[in-house]
Amino acid sequence: MLVNTKARIGVFAIALGAYLPQFPSLVPEFEEQYKTFQTKLPDTVEIIDGGIVTTKELAQAAGDKFRAADVDLVVLQLLTYATSYNMLPAVRDLDVPVVLVNIQKRKAPDYANTDTPTWLGELYACGAVGEMVADLERAGKRHAVITGVEEGGDPYVIKELQEWCLAAQVRRRFRDTNLAQIGRPYPGMMDLYIDETNLYHRMWVYTKQFDWEKMWAIADNITDEDAIRAKAQEILDTFDIEGGGTIEKVWEMARYVVAFEQWVKDEQLGFVASHYDGFAQGVAGKLDSMLIPAFSMLIKQGVACAVEGDIKVAMAMSILKTISGTGQLSEMYSIDFNEDICIIGHSGSGDADISEKKPTMKIVDVFHGKTGGGYLTQFYPPAGPVTYLGITQDQDGHFKFVAAEGINEEGPIFTFGDTNMRTRFSCGAREFCNRWSEAGPTHHMAAAVGRHIDTILKVAKIFNVPVDIVTR
Repeated sequence: MLVNTKARIGVFAIALGAYLPQFPSLVPEFEEQYKTFQTKLPDTVEIIDGGIVTTKELAQAAGDKFRAADVDLVVLQLLTYATSYNMLPAVRDLDVPVVLVNIQKRKAPDYANTDTPTWLGELYACGAVGEMVADLERAGKRHAVITGVEEGGDPYVIKELQEWCLAAQVRRRFRDTNLAQIGRPYPGMMDLYIDETNLYHRMWVYTKQFDWEKMWAIADNITDEDAIRAKAQEILDTFDIEGGGTIEKVWEMARYVVAFEQWVKDEQLGFVASHYDGFAQGVAGKLDSMLIPAFSMLIKQGVACAVEGDIKVAMAMSILKTISGTGQLSEMYSIDFNEDICIIGHSGSGDADISEKKPTMKIVDVFHGKTGGGYLTQFYPPAGPVTYLGITQDQDGHFKFVAAEGINEEGPIFTFGDTNMRTRFSCGAREFCNRWSEAGPTHHMAAAVGRHIDTILKVAKIFNVPVDIVTR
């Protein structure tokens, strides 16, 4: 990532304080269980440790730590039965979901040889979970429950915790990085238009506006020939260039990529949405001709770069890149009614990480529907599961996610230079088109290799936005 972020996870555990003087052996037992539990969280997150809470005062102290750290998520381990006052003060002033982790230490009781402290310390599960959820509901807090077992390991628990941490990382990237809007959206694509103030209030993304005149001059001071040469080689390593590629052929492109990377770091950018509608002459034409591969090099490094000025699809691309490692801008292209599949893709910048073979770069005289011409890039997503994510808004400006899973299939694709996929949906191509369109998305969506709706639902809960699942 050119701009690194790290989710902050508030973690604490609760137990009923009345048990501890009655059964002193529970103290080291719970300390060990809590220590073990924290190791289940990936090292890609920063843990804000609220400790083991057994009183209202300790819960308040944990809440103070979580609030000061601006945590992206709270994960609560239920060690045994506890009353809800052990939990509520820790989360009362937070606007993030609380994930209740209900892990029983042993798979099953040794019924004849289980005494009270063994039951309370190693076998108590489920009793307090409903109480916690009931009070979280009354407090207006979002919540989720994970139930599992420690003995023998539990892949389900690990998977759920990892997905929640990935979802929390989306929130942190949205809060800590900025969005660059260069130019304005494509004229007339009103589905893409957005109120940047509303965007900041609802999705935490701050927009920085840039004029193209500034971007034309962005590489003027890049003179480090070693850095340019290294970047040129990276471009050649990333793309197969029609007619052959050389350091000299991509030298100017590499110079701009070096400049763009420094710009991203200086402005703390996680997203770029751009559209150029000028005359494409002189330096403007030079930059316009190489923007697609240059922005593709940024996408490869975690910066979501969207064409046609589409801020909403830039966010969708960033979500998928964060949770899955791939994020490709797409839209509906065609339907092959003979094969009952949808052809989905887009021209412009793309994610090299989604391509199963080396992406290609070719020069075209005209960017269809846009100003100028230059380099097109084509990426080759693999056959297998694929997830699509769109972001849209309702009449009151509230955001909504639209998601679908399908299967990419081998077969013929278009050869005019655009990335495209042959996707089969369980509901059929015609019905997918109807359902997806009825959900009211923008005409763009992001694509990622694999099935990710479960994690998208967690992201949506963190952002407190609804999700339309079109098909799985």
